[in-house]
Amino acid sequence: MSPAVVELLSELVGFPTQQSSPDRGPGDELALCRHVAPLLEARGADEVVVVDAGRGADDQGHGGYVYARWGQPTLVVNAHVDTVPANTGWSRDPWTATVVGDRLHGLGACDTKGAIAAAIVALDRVRPRDVALLFSGDEERGTASMRHFLTSPRRRGLERAIVCEPTARVAGVRHRGVLAYRATTRGEGGHSSRADHMQRPVATLARLAVLLDDLGRARVGDGPADMPGLCLNVAALEGGLAFNVVPTSAALTWSVRPWPGFDRAAWDRELAAMIASVERTTGATIALEFVTDHAPFGVDDAALAALVAGHARALVGLDFWTEAALYQAAGMSAIVIGPGDIAQAHAADEFVTLADLDWAVELFTHVYQSSRRDG
Repeated sequence: MSPAVVELLSELVGFPTQQSSPDRGPGDELALCRHVAPLLEARGADEVVVVDAGRGADDQGHGGYVYARWGQPTLVVNAHVDTVPANTGWSRDPWTATVVGDRLHGLGACDTKGAIAAAIVALDRVRPRDVALLFSGDEERGTASMRHFLTSPRRRGLERAIVCEPTARVAGVRHRGVLAYRATTRGEGGHSSRADHMQRPVATLARLAVLLDDLGRARVGDGPADMPGLCLNVAALEGGLAFNVVPTSAALTWSVRPWPGFDRAAWDRELAAMIASVERTTGATIALEFVTDHAPFGVDDAALAALVAGHARALVGLDFWTEAALYQAAGMSAIVIGPGDIAQAHAADEFVTLADLDWAVELFTHVYQSSRRDG
């Protein structure tokens, strides 16, 4: 076990960087970035900068990223500093790291502050050449930090990215996207004694919800062998007030997770036809808006695969979305790998194993050593 990586990760867990939550409000990503900046400077970086990238008008937290480079980078190692809010059911303080046996518990320990700690500690072993480290915020919510970075001058020259997510020591070379929707409909609302002669918004969207769920069940075998099904999730139906009130409006939220190569145009037509059929049946008008539109990811880069091959158990497809898709959209190759297991991410008593942290230090050490040989 490396005491240095445990000590550093414990420090990072202590920085509340959660996306806004009702009980604690928004975290402060820039506080963690400012803490990390001198650690990167002390390890020989040619440039270190902390950037305030914001997190959107509806979130008053302090969001941004810290960027460090050695030489003129063609490769960036990226992990996100933000976390989701603490889930219910924690048996300990989420922002106080606790080691129990081979596990370090703490919010973000797995997703993905463990990767940040390991990437920094590996710098004590090898000074990289033409490599950048990017520890960025807003991954769990809106990707503002990554979009800011990818349109900045510091993106120039970058060809490849290692995107750190908890992958249980496999490397992700493709993954699903995320399409999340919100449909709304309105009526005049009023007393339920008049319900037979009024628009009924909740019932209208309930019809759509059942059609969507039926579609997801019917297509559970669609897609590639390693990513079957739409993962269609009817997440919320809102709008009811009381048994004797016909509500004025209702809203339905759902999502699907398309695979690489997914026929988006055909899906859009199918969804539009489904909504039109409900409108014809009910006489209602349904408005549709996107909540999230994240493209799938899939890049075949032999050099990246070879770079991590000695440490990855396998090259696989991942069911969860990552910002590797944004790198691909920006014309770069990427691969997804990091310590921890996605099963622990966003869970109560989140943890990463000490063995995985040591493995990650070895992985990043190898990446840095390879950069010196390649240079």
